[in-house]
Amino acid sequence: MTGVLFLLATFLSPLVSVVPYEAATPALIVVGFLMMQQVAGIDWDDLELAIPAFLTIVLMPFSYSISVGIGAGFVAYTVIKVVRGKATMVHPLMWLVSVLFVVYFAMTPVKSALGVE
Repeated sequence: MTGVLFLLATFLSPLVSVVPYEAATPALIVVGFLMMQQVAGIDWDDLELAIPAFLTIVLMPFSYSISVGIGAGFVAYTVIKVVRGKATMVHPLMWLVSVLFVVYFAMTPVKSALGVE
């Protein structure tokens, strides 16, 4: 269903150029407000959950990248579980995604060190 709706939306893509960039600002504020309401559901007393959640929330705006924030949260969650001796509690998919994010984060410094752009 989502794919079909996206296909239908492609015919409306020329309308995007009609709407000024500034018109999206109120919508982004409302989306940010709705996202921040979910912060109340985080158990801030459980550091195994609170630290990755905090890193995710803070790094998104500071890095100007949603993927950096999410990646930091995934990696922090996995590292904290390992350090606390709870590595078996981490789902295999979480391990995979965490490793992929570590590779993603390491690509830029490795390319820079090798002189590759």
